[in-house]
Amino acid sequence: MTQNRRLWALCAFLFAAFFAWAIDWPVKGGTLISNFGRDEGGIPALGNSFAASGSIFPADVGELIFSHDPENSRFPSPLGSWLALDHGDNLVGVYGRYENHRERLIPSVVEKGTVLASTGTSGWAREEGLYFGLFDRRERRWINPSVIISGLEDTRPPVIRQVELRSAAGTPFNPALTRNIPQGLYTIYVDAVDTIAPTREILAPNRITCAVNGEGTGMLSFETLAAKNGKRIVYRNGPVSAEQVYAPQGFGLGEIRFTRGQATIVIEAQDMAGNNHTVTYRLNVE
Repeated sequence: MTQNRRLWALCAFLFAAFFAWAIDWPVKGGTLISNFGRDEGGIPALGNSFAASGSIFPADVGELIFSHDPENSRFPSPLGSWLALDHGDNLVGVYGRYENHRERLIPSVVEKGTVLASTGTSGWAREEGLYFGLFDRRERRWINPSVIISGLEDTRPPVIRQVELRSAAGTPFNPALTRNIPQGLYTIYVDAVDTIAPTREILAPNRITCAVNGEGTGMLSFETLAAKNGKRIVYRNGPVSAEQVYAPQGFGLGEIRFTRGQATIVIEAQDMAGNNHTVTYRLNVE
């Protein structure tokens, strides 16, 4: 593990340890139908969406800083009816796509157990449920809620559905089907999904890594996302535009130059619960 990866893991652990004592999921039960980092038409999801029925609660004690009522707004929002709570320490919770209760007055300061709203179908909701996101105002980053909130049972490892090596000329190679590739520069794409149960949706894993001949060459993390100049920024060996990562053939882990000889490629996908799935390919580089 490189120094950057150690530092990243330590920061994630400390962040989780700091908040885990207080933060809860805002719905009881429900099915996760979209998660942080999931590919939604070439852009990463910034929060978690649940199919659920019932009341919505604050994840922690918070101060109401914004509330959007689509019936009284000239600006439509994909979140429909939504509100933002300041949970302290620069952490803001965003709750959206719920049923709009115009008669419900949310207090300026809410305690745990306060009913904020009921699950609904406002905004771009496909079915009754809730959207939930977390934003760090100090770092100006969206945070994967699963980093700091536990409780989503997951004993199944992710699935690596396909790996593709695409040459600089645009020729694709599937290392599961071929044993020989020409030397040169390749982009590695990994189609990996989480398989948390119960769900019927395709979810993003937490992390994907790639090593060639024992040397780490790529690490993609779905723990934080940022925005810069109107573009979403993901962490892949450092911050890069989501356009460089999200592709129809999978997540782009970056470029690797293969030279003549033997090459062993190891791809690992890990979910938020720590379940792992690893695939290994051995190639002849001509």
